[in-house]
Amino acid sequence: MFRQLYVGATGMNALEQDMVVITNNVSNSKTTAFKKSRAEMENLFPQVLDEAVSEIDSETKRPAGIEFGSGVRVVSTPKDFAQGTPEITSNPLDLMIQGEGFFTVRMPDGTLAYTRAGNFHRDDAGNIVDPNGHILEPSIVIPQDVTGIRVSADGGMYVKITNAMQENLIGQLSISKFSNPAGLESIGQNLYRDSLSSGEAAEGVPGKDGFGTIAQFSLEGSNVDIVDEMMKMIITQRAFDIISKSIQVGENMLRSAIEIAKVT
Repeated sequence: MFRQLYVGATGMNALEQDMVVITNNVSNSKTTAFKKSRAEMENLFPQVLDEAVSEIDSETKRPAGIEFGSGVRVVSTPKDFAQGTPEITSNPLDLMIQGEGFFTVRMPDGTLAYTRAGNFHRDDAGNIVDPNGHILEPSIVIPQDVTGIRVSADGGMYVKITNAMQENLIGQLSISKFSNPAGLESIGQNLYRDSLSSGEAAEGVPGKDGFGTIAQFSLEGSNVDIVDEMMKMIITQRAFDIISKSIQVGENMLRSAIEIAKVT
């Protein structure tokens, strides 16, 4: 009975963590370039009461043995980097990577971070920055007197200056990719850092050597499927309720056993 209570407790704890992951996915369903996560679980080491043997004697066989599960735990919460649905905008600095790759921004401490969210704008100095003021790398400064901005699929940034007849190339975007994007460390603000698991960033030109291309006037939406997450939420809630009832049954059995022991 104590084993039943412990196993049930591990199940409720794992399902509660799963519900946190699902709720976070739903909460970020409108977050630009958000990548959904899932809770991966594994069973705990079982308690073996009697090992399986191929043969006890000439007439009796017991191939299965006797073992009881010890419960479950959440072992990881990997992100799904499948591409989100494109969203058309009117901002010329809204950029979307179609395919593999991440934009690179420089943090206040000088380190680099990576993002799929291309909702950029120009600051007072003409730098291209994300919503939190992190400068896009490599740095491109947009002149103040531009009348139009065009970004090509291969990352070339062109501007048209007042009274000029032709566009001018002012910079070249580059993007980074990783051997294992799921190993990137999320640091909030739609940003990631590389890690030993993700490997080092490989920098390249959009549209070449397996790197994605750039789509202007577009943003990558979240890859969260609300209907799918709601179904997961219902299944998780029902499993939680069933385990809760099994724990109540275990408590009743334990209480009955104690009462019987008192009588005897």
